Amino acid sequence: MRSPRPARRAAAHRFSHAAIFPFVALTLAAAPSAAGDIRGLVVDQAGQALPLVYVRVVDSVGAVRDGAFTDESGRFRLAGPEDCRVEAGLTGFQPATVPCAAGTLQRITLRVAPVEETVVVTATRTELPSAFAGAGVTTFTAEDLERRRVPLVSDLLRSTPGAVVVTSGGLGGVSSLFMRGGESSYNKVLLDGVPINEPGGTFNFSNVATDGLERVEIVRGAQSALFGSDAMAGVVQLFTKRAKPGDRATQGSAALESGTFGTLRANASASGTRGRLDYALSAARLRTDNNAPNDTFENTTVSGNGGLRVASSGLVRFVVRAEMGRTGVPGQTAFGRPDLDAFFDREDTVAGVTFDQQLSERLRQRASVSSARSTQQSTNLLLDPPYTPRYGSLVAPYEFFDFAYDSRTRLNRLHASYQADWRFSADRMRGSHLLTALVDWDGEHADLDDRLEGTSSHASRNNFGWSIQDQGAWRRLFVTAGARLEHNASFGTALAPRASVVVVAHQAARWFGETTVHASEGGGVKEPTILQSFSLSPFFLGNPNLKPERSRTFEAGAAQRLAFDRARLEFTWFDGRFRDLISTKTLSFSPFRSQYFNVGLTRARGTEATADLAPISSLRVRGGYTFLASEVLESTSAFDDPVFRKGQWLLRRPRHSGYAGVGWAWRRATANVDGVFVGRSVDSDFSSLEPALTESEGHRWWTARATCAITRQLTVLAAVDNVLDSHHMEPLGYPVLGRAIRLGARVTF
Repeated sequence: MRSPRPARRAAAHRFSHAAIFPFVALTLAAAPSAAGDIRGLVVDQAGQALPLVYVRVVDSVGAVRDGAFTDESGRFRLAGPEDCRVEAGLTGFQPATVPCAAGTLQRITLRVAPVEETVVVTATRTELPSAFAGAGVTTFTAEDLERRRVPLVSDLLRSTPGAVVVTSGGLGGVSSLFMRGGESSYNKVLLDGVPINEPGGTFNFSNVATDGLERVEIVRGAQSALFGSDAMAGVVQLFTKRAKPGDRATQGSAALESGTFGTLRANASASGTRGRLDYALSAARLRTDNNAPNDTFENTTVSGNGGLRVASSGLVRFVVRAEMGRTGVPGQTAFGRPDLDAFFDREDTVAGVTFDQQLSERLRQRASVSSARSTQQSTNLLLDPPYTPRYGSLVAPYEFFDFAYDSRTRLNRLHASYQADWRFSADRMRGSHLLTALVDWDGEHADLDDRLEGTSSHASRNNFGWSIQDQGAWRRLFVTAGARLEHNASFGTALAPRASVVVVAHQAARWFGETTVHASEGGGVKEPTILQSFSLSPFFLGNPNLKPERSRTFEAGAAQRLAFDRARLEFTWFDGRFRDLISTKTLSFSPFRSQYFNVGLTRARGTEATADLAPISSLRVRGGYTFLASEVLESTSAFDDPVFRKGQWLLRRPRHSGYAGVGWAWRRATANVDGVFVGRSVDSDFSSLEPALTESEGHRWWTARATCAITRQLTVLAAVDNVLDSHHMEPLGYPVLGRAIRLGARVTF
């Protein structure tokens, strides 16, 4: 039933008060149900609310009497006669029908289809079925994390369309994510909504474990319209584990795995609900020698997520996560002797609190404050003997000498956000709308210490962003449009728009399922790093007048479901342009001086094709292929380096890449095999070999997993990484870890 005009004015009045007093909880009396009101809640089989489910009332002769979409809490309200039925359907879920029951809250459960869709938050900062996002979205669910059992998130991201991960050697090496041809600093990374990038977008995935995580969402394309700086090519959001409604007061598990290269992996977790409180705690430890001198990697992860319901409509949620890692830094061991004492220490801590309140059926507010700290130490005090780099018949013309360094970096990002979501419905012509308005603040602080030189510097800046977004939904059309005004202490003010459209071109009809087409365009901005803005070193002098790096991305594609939702095929074409790239220009050679300037321009376009198949209930097959045509349009190299020359492919971004996986479950046993395929790419040996190595060969990487439940509480585990024992380098000079085997067991209680 549509609300009368006075109710609309009252909702608008409540919205204005929420904007002025965002942290004050408002208590509103619920309007009594009118005669014939049909109200309900749509959830999946796990009890999670499903938004944007189309629900309709059908009378006894088959005529549709009313219809609407569920809100972000899965609720709906319709009108209908006494003798009727309620039908609910959503892409990726099996439709359901229940008889009408006016005056009571009906609960409708939609079971997932053989090839399911997921509800994501990252695409719009509200709950949304991924089919309606209008952008490339990949979700790794809790089931995916359990099935793959990879220790680090970086290895999980390899099976993402359009994404390439480059890790320097074994576990713990620097891990960079390149999304659709963008730089590795062009991805916004969040933990439960908390930004955890270093100032300027840099993020090293080497220390991020999968332990304590429940879900990982990746949205491709420029997303600065919602997330501001750094979301130039995509967004990666990590979600910590939390207890589910209906969980026992206490439940948990503990696992231990051991294997080759001195590898030990252990974790324990506990979760539960008590009245208005829910909690989830976990701790994990990973250690490996990586089969190379001075290449030991150690990581300890502690994570906690707790929620407390206040009154009937409010929820306060606390999140804390700490990751402490240490790794040796042997260097490019494929070209010479390892460095035997260099190491890198990293401690990352994230803490945040969020207040979420459903003020009325139409209005919701969320406020959060958080802190993300990173302390990093890079040290090499002992001078190893000089060596001449060589690789096969390639030899450098001179010796390389070790040099001492001892630096410490402390980074702190304070973040505060307020978001209001107002849902309003017009008529069938004007559709249903969800209007989002939000404001973000980031306070960035950095302390840079050089212990050998005895110097220290401090830098800070405050950034604000204001976003507005409208999501319009019609029966077969979904449109999202929004923009953000980003004010940055370094570059001033920038505008970042975004729009997307999804059309249901063909509704499901038995074997030939639903067909959707989508298109989106967005803009991205990225602030300079702390060094680029504030460095005092004459070798890399900072520039306070730098402009932001910018991107423009476009994509269009189609998805087709087949065979009663047992198959899903998707094809997407994308085009991205990245300008005002920041690099150094030489100011003088004697003495040598350089400074950061906006000097580069690149382009990346290509296609993504994915397939998900579930031919029988116990078998799941998935695969994807990406073609990327990237090009340097304006070089960022100060010395005309051929690797960065105009017309060259972008560094470490292969033209061809893909992934494949097969999962099987039968009674108490499961088995999974996953592979990643990477074609040749432009690279550099950075060791002055003659002739220079400027290309990295393609490679394949396979993993295998198996489990067997001995009892309800005891499960044995087996894992094999690099099944084919590949010996490629990633990147040049850094050999990957050989075949690694782990065996273990897990106990649940």
